[in-house]
This record gives sequence, structure tokens and C-alpha cells, in this order.
Amino acid sequence: MALADIELRTLGGEPATLGGLGRTALLVVNVASRCGLTPQYAALERLQERYGDRGFSVVGFPCNQFAGQEPGTAEEIATFCSATYGVTFPLFDKIEVNGPGRHPLYAELVRARDAAGESGDVQWNFEKFLVGPDGAVVARFRPRTDPEAPEVIEAIESVLAA
Repeated sequence: MALADIELRTLGGEPATLGGLGRTALLVVNVASRCGLTPQYAALERLQERYGDRGFSVVGFPCNQFAGQEPGTAEEIATFCSATYGVTFPLFDKIEVNGPGRHPLYAELVRARDAAGESGDVQWNFEKFLVGPDGAVVARFRPRTDPEAPEVIEAIESVLAA
């Protein structure tokens, strides 16, 4: 199944797809509000501001599978992200990224390999998948990789230049 066509729900509960965003490149991230990595929201928003007018978007998928670090309701998540980090990029409904309840989007994403050649389960909150204009995952960055790390910036710029 094409990533762009997988059925999703926005954080507000509306039906959506990644293809419906009209973007050529996406950084798909499983996010959480109560994680030691939560400050990555600030860097993700800077990426959105820096590249948004070039056909790029960060897309966030709240997930409560890692130590219960995203327990909030959709409204609480939206308020937190907006008030604390000024998030303007699209946020989707809370999903599972691992295990038997894994969302179909993540069933596809976890096939991608990281820089070490490893695929499989998402390790923790804030794992990042860069999806290129053709809908293929072109890079996978593990949770501790800063969203503004040189390798992330280089990968984003390479798909936007294509």
C-alpha cells in the first residue's frame, strides 16, 4: 500500500491521508509530551518553518506506547504542542507504532533501514522517517538523532532538490 493513501485521522478526528497534505517531502515522527526527548518539538518546528514553503512538512503522530509518555487526550496534546512549542505542523490521532496494534502507516515505515542498516520496531518516541516526493522512505533516524543534525538536514535538502 502506498504511504500517501493510508487512512489516517487528524488530531481533530477528521479523516486524512499523507497524500492529502500536498507536500513533496515529509518527516514522519512519533511524538510524546512527557518524554526526555520532548524538547525535539522545538527543532521539528524550526524545520517546518525553514522548509515548509519548499514542499516539506513535519507530521507528528502522538504515541503512548513508550512508558506512557503521551497520556493526554487529543485536545490536551494540541494545547500542549501549541502553547509550549508553537507547533504549526500537522498532528494526527494517537496511534500505536509497534506490536499487534501497530497502525498500517507504521507497518510500512518500520521496513525502512536506518544508517546502521537496521529495520524493525520503533525504538522510542521521536523516531523519524523521511519520506521523499515519490512516497518512498529515503532515511530513518533513531530517536536520539537531533532533528537539526547535519545528516537530517542533508537528507531533507537532497529530497527537496530532487
